[in-house]
Amino acid sequence: MCTSFPGATAVSEVSIYDWPGLDGAAGGSPHLHTASTEAYVVQQGVGRLETLDSRGFTSTELTPGTVVWFTPGTVHRAINDSGDLRVLVVMQNAGLPENGDAVMTFPPEHLVDHGTYARAAALPSRNADGGDPAAEAAARRRRDLALEGYLELKADVQKSGPSALADFHAAAARLVNGKTGTWRGYLSEGAERQATLTGQQLLSLEAMESFYMQDARTTMGERKTRRIYGMCGRIQAWELSETVIAGA
Repeated sequence: MCTSFPGATAVSEVSIYDWPGLDGAAGGSPHLHTASTEAYVVQQGVGRLETLDSRGFTSTELTPGTVVWFTPGTVHRAINDSGDLRVLVVMQNAGLPENGDAVMTFPPEHLVDHGTYARAAALPSRNADGGDPAAEAAARRRRDLALEGYLELKADVQKSGPSALADFHAAAARLVNGKTGTWRGYLSEGAERQATLTGQQLLSLEAMESFYMQDARTTMGERKTRRIYGMCGRIQAWELSETVIAGA
């Protein structure tokens, strides 16, 4: 049976930061994911998604109902133009994004090794509900550092094209290199397991066997009661409950 959302995805709700940045635009910490595709489903507000990828620089308008997704290696920055931009985020490969799949666009001197990057990325507290000014200040400093590197990277891409991303991509691969063993476990128990199960079900259907349907069930998702400081904004996540909904 599934141990995560369908397709081994992770789902969260993110209120994009309304803090003005170095260029005057409010928003989150630009970053990329090294092994997971991410999707935004806009729930409210108006904003933009800036991306740096194989096409160069792109800005995509975000309005309620917009759905946009981007593959690994896409540098992305969410901009909150209306002040109340909120998106539902669907992440591929549940477990990887929560365990270091993302790399923020810090200036190059903060990307030289794991320790240097970790010091720049660390937050003393991620609780975004307690009104802790020190926690918010740390999250803002981290965002500003990522934005500083991003604006330089964006200028380079606009001047030289997508090839300007090569050094940052190489740094990102170097920084996550030691995590792939752990990630393989999440993949094996998540997306890979679910794909294998679907393959087995197709074999059963080809043989006109339906025995596996006898184990069908409904599982309930539980919303966490607190928000945390993430890269793009304040995150509200869901978890799966072991509670199987009983029939009436």
